[in-house]
Amino acid sequence: MALSGKLIGYVEISKKGDVFHDLFRHNPNEIAVISPDKIHACELVDGDRGTVGSLVHWHYSHEGKKKIDKAVIEAVNEENHMIVFNVVGGDLVDDKFKTMKVILHTEKKGDAQVITLTLEFEKLDTSVPYPISFMDWFCHMLKDIDAHGKTE
Repeated sequence: MALSGKLIGYVEISKKGDVFHDLFRHNPNEIAVISPDKIHACELVDGDRGTVGSLVHWHYSHEGKKKIDKAVIEAVNEENHMIVFNVVGGDLVDDKFKTMKVILHTEKKGDAQVITLTLEFEKLDTSVPYPISFMDWFCHMLKDIDAHGKTE
């Protein structure tokens, strides 16, 4: 069983990609309002909000437990509406993973707009499962964001 891996998920969205990009880059606190059962807060610890090198703490619930992760914005690409978070500490990496990157970007696929979520990781050892439940949790949060503000 490999220690390094990559999981890729696709979520079809109705909103434009810049909405998600701006939310994760400049207004991540709003995610706590949109999806409060998943995200509780996102606090800027170091740097300027949305800039490469800034450190943010994500407070969230996953698998019935409250957790905190520390992530550095590693890269931003306005054209692709891409943002890369390098998780440098907290519950996710301290307990299970040596490294974890969360990459979000949007793109057109045919007539649809799609968010591609990529998790790049290195597990601490072979007993650690692949982060499939985290991928599912994150994809559900993206669906919550997409559904926010829609009237049926």
